Amino acid sequence: MTAISFEGVNQTYMTKSGETTALQEIWLDIQEGELIGLVGPSGCGKSTLLSLIAGLLKPTNGTVQLFGKKVAGPSPDCGYMFQQDYLLPWRTILDNVLIGPEITGTVTPALRQRALHLLDELGLSDTASKHPHQLSGGMRQRVALGRTLLTEPRVVLLDEPFSALDYQIKLQLEDLIAETLKARNLTGVLVTHDLGEAVAMCDRIVVLSNRPGRIKRVLEVPHSIRELSPLEARENAEFHNLFRMIWGDLQDEY
Repeated sequence: MTAISFEGVNQTYMTKSGETTALQEIWLDIQEGELIGLVGPSGCGKSTLLSLIAGLLKPTNGTVQLFGKKVAGPSPDCGYMFQQDYLLPWRTILDNVLIGPEITGTVTPALRQRALHLLDELGLSDTASKHPHQLSGGMRQRVALGRTLLTEPRVVLLDEPFSALDYQIKLQLEDLIAETLKARNLTGVLVTHDLGEAVAMCDRIVVLSNRPGRIKRVLEVPHSIRELSPLEARENAEFHNLFRMIWGDLQDEY
């Protein structure tokens, strides 16, 4: 089943200097359960694509569909993870995970129990009553993942969620998020500047050109890489071949 569909999408902004085209003629189908990586030069429209999926922006031309329905605004089917965790420092970890349902008035004892179960599943079982300053950066991003998963989205949008982390913690979180999405058959879209991260985690990689962002190439990650964990994938010979191919594509854009 097609989870996300871009049909002839253009995105134009008006600035003081005039009209700027961020995206041009984007045609792309993403299947349910896929994890797609978006890579390209800075300013090529990667995060704009996430905002279009999330319904935070309306395309200037063309349509974006989510499970066969035109995106007309924010949807509970989409969860979002950012580079920053945006945990509220005065709230406990459990209360941070529950903040979305609390805003919508939908917190129930069963949902609170589900939040505790998620924390346990993400290796955070002893953190529910702690506050964000008591946790490491990697643990805080796990909390952010739990907050995203609590509302049971069908699509998870990942906007460079590992870029502020130490390398070792980053690799651990890559494994955790890839395994978590696969176990739930969730569709994921990952924006990253780290080509190794994209190759190690994703099923397909979309290479975007410099502004205006166009799809330059869509590469399928070989099964020999996809069947490995992100950490193990980096030792695979095909990993390095694909990395060099994408590197060459991007070098042409600078």
